[in-house]
Amino acid sequence: MQSDTLLHAANFSTLLLCMVLKFPQIFALMRAKSSAGVSFNSLLLEVLGYIVFVTYQMYYDYPPPTYLEYPILIAQDAILLLLILHYNGSLKQSILYTLLFVGGWRLLTREKWIIDSAMSLCTFISAASKFAQLQCMWKSKDAGQVSALSWAMATFTCIARIYTTTVTTGDMQVLVRFVVMTLLNMWVLLTVLYYQRQRSSSSKKED
Repeated sequence: MQSDTLLHAANFSTLLLCMVLKFPQIFALMRAKSSAGVSFNSLLLEVLGYIVFVTYQMYYDYPPPTYLEYPILIAQDAILLLLILHYNGSLKQSILYTLLFVGGWRLLTREKWIIDSAMSLCTFISAASKFAQLQCMWKSKDAGQVSALSWAMATFTCIARIYTTTVTTGDMQVLVRFVVMTLLNMWVLLTVLYYQRQRSSSSKKED
């Protein structure tokens, strides 16, 4: 009974947080009218990883509460991508990216071996998205408009998903993915906090 309550709490809290997870990042870009520090390539890879992951879960009829947040995250990432393209003056490219993602999603569901192969690469794709964001900050030595709150919530949701996966499907590929994502999300979060602290210290010295 206690484990059921904890499972429901983990699923509900994850879904609730994911409904607003990217909002701090979206608002940060809109306030600054700039995408500085936010890696476009990181978001593209993240969306690709989300699409593969949710398609795999649906293909094998996993319990919907274990993946309901992903369509919401995909929609929020789409808004972020549009904002970055808009601020970079490349909004027309959004049509091309939309066609590529829709075509890729259709391809995933054609054959069982395709979705299985894609899922085996999903962790690498998602990990690459985190490294792309890290590289963007390392290169500029600044967190820019990257939201620490969004990355903190992402870290929590991955930790919650480690638990829900363990007690529901027990799928090792999915479990490994969440463990890796937790560690990388935490790395990005700490890097953002480090550069924000440096920027704050520099501002105080100038004052």
